[in-house]
Amino acid sequence: MNTIWVDADACPSVIKDVLFRAADRTETPLVLVANQPLRTPPSKYISRLQVASGFDVADNEIVRRCQPGDLVITADIPLASEVIDKRAQSLNPRGELYTTENIRQRLNMRDFMDTLRSSGVQTGGPAALSQADRQQFANALDKYLQKLVRERKLGN
Repeated sequence: MNTIWVDADACPSVIKDVLFRAADRTETPLVLVANQPLRTPPSKYISRLQVASGFDVADNEIVRRCQPGDLVITADIPLASEVIDKRAQSLNPRGELYTTENIRQRLNMRDFMDTLRSSGVQTGGPAALSQADRQQFANALDKYLQKLVRERKLGN
């Protein structure tokens, strides 16, 4: 059965709430991975995995555990690239699906912005998560889950 993995340290609470409801509604395993304690609602479909503190420890655990067809929720582009290489899917909290077709461009832009920042250019951070972003995320998640439910019915 496919699992939804969440890079939970940086995932906005409103997105986690959408994920909690969706996991219960569709009976899909949801695992939040973080290096700090997390609260999750009581559910047989929702679990949390606390990993040691350290650079990329949670990311590495997600990459190690995810399987082809799983979905990883992250804004971390290098993590998204690694899970795509494992034939899993990756969705950011704004509802953008990272794919084999767009991930290299996203990595290049990330590296370019890092270069600008390291040379002293103030690039600012990402805009606050808007209602439209939340809706786009919910729609993209729903599309993934509908496909998953269809595949389960065909497999039964």
